[in-house]
Amino acid sequence: MTRIAVIGCGYVGAVSAACFAELGHDVDCIDTDPARISVLKRGESPIHEPGLETLLKRGVERGRLHFSSDYPDVFEAKIVFIAVNTPESHEGAADIRAVRDAITLVAPRLKYGSVIVNKSTVPIGTGELVSGMARRSGCGAISVVSNPEFLREGSAIRDFMMPDRLVLGSDDPAAIDTVAALYGNIEAPVLRTDIRTAEMIKYASNAFLATKISFINEIAAICESLGADISEVARGMGMDARIGNRFLGAGLGWGGSCFPKDVRALAHMAAVHGTHPQLLRSVMDINAGQRLRTVQKVREALGGLDRRRIAILGASFKADTDDTRNSPALELASLLHLEGASVVVYDPVVLAERITEAVPEAAVARSVMSAAQDADAVIVATEWQEFADIDLGALGDVVAQRLIIDARNLLDPVAVRSAGFEYHCLGRPASEGGPVLPSVAKAFAVAGGAS
Repeated sequence: MTRIAVIGCGYVGAVSAACFAELGHDVDCIDTDPARISVLKRGESPIHEPGLETLLKRGVERGRLHFSSDYPDVFEAKIVFIAVNTPESHEGAADIRAVRDAITLVAPRLKYGSVIVNKSTVPIGTGELVSGMARRSGCGAISVVSNPEFLREGSAIRDFMMPDRLVLGSDDPAAIDTVAALYGNIEAPVLRTDIRTAEMIKYASNAFLATKISFINEIAAICESLGADISEVARGMGMDARIGNRFLGAGLGWGGSCFPKDVRALAHMAAVHGTHPQLLRSVMDINAGQRLRTVQKVREALGGLDRRRIAILGASFKADTDDTRNSPALELASLLHLEGASVVVYDPVVLAERITEAVPEAAVARSVMSAAQDADAVIVATEWQEFADIDLGALGDVVAQRLIIDARNLLDPVAVRSAGFEYHCLGRPASEGGPVLPSVAKAFAVAGGAS
């Protein structure tokens, strides 16, 4: 057992602390939000993350997890993880003021030979900044390690306990060994590298995953215009080991706390340092366009949006989380409102106040059926299992018009049509909910196949 400290008890910090405690370590957790600390002290989770509350409760009951809103004068821990938020600044750069504040407060309290571990996503070069701040604090010999997290909301516990890899960057091999040992019996390749490379791996990984999603959404648009089925295209692509089948689901695009700010931050860093991130900019443009494509589908299906009642199923940016940051579903709700629609939103776990904070004009429903009551269109905007299992017969009884826009390609087109609904989705031919196409001869000519 090793005594460690985790500074910041948000998504990354709470998951990391709970998992380290589960691995047998004694973890001191510090966060400046007293309300959050109060919740964590009871072994409760401040966020919706499957399995997290079980680990928190077990860690607290076993005496391995300790929470405080104050920095103790003397740190027992010699390994300190920085897991504070690094939000986006107005210019697109990552804002690391919270990192600076954490180092300013913790460094003077550290013992000789301590290790500071950056878990937060930080700009390349931050590790050296942290090292310099620690030295200037007069705390003696301190090593800094970059250990970026690769946790997906909704499966964070599994991702921590069964990671694809552990990335550890430092100019001190002994410090890397110290941090690697904390992960105990977790079986995963360990990539030891320099600190700047470790920081870049995090940004490059998120940017590439965002690129895969934007790519498949662009291919979906092409499939729709040519009569191919994006679901089968993605399946065929994913069977290629060089490509893989993950992150190839066409839909509303990516959102959440990581991809938007990390892609913008990487593009900002690239531009500031004289390179030209054309691909990253296109990835962001395509993603923004997915919401507009869906608005267009609803507009065309209804012949206009003014005074139409629209039910949006989903508010979180993806299923199995209550995170609404950069949520495509809520962006869609806002866009529909701007065109005069009356919007009602339902989500199984997101609190009503979070929805109205993001879209003040939206009404919030407590069930699928209450959201769909008298709706002119129902939009599936988040891929919750509850929506996949929806009772289509009951839904048909409450809506004003039997129209479903499936912006996640979640539903079975045959089942939806059999229930009497008009069905529209993304990247599929007309038989599967896509648009009616021109004749084969005309499509062949447009594609350049006819002389």
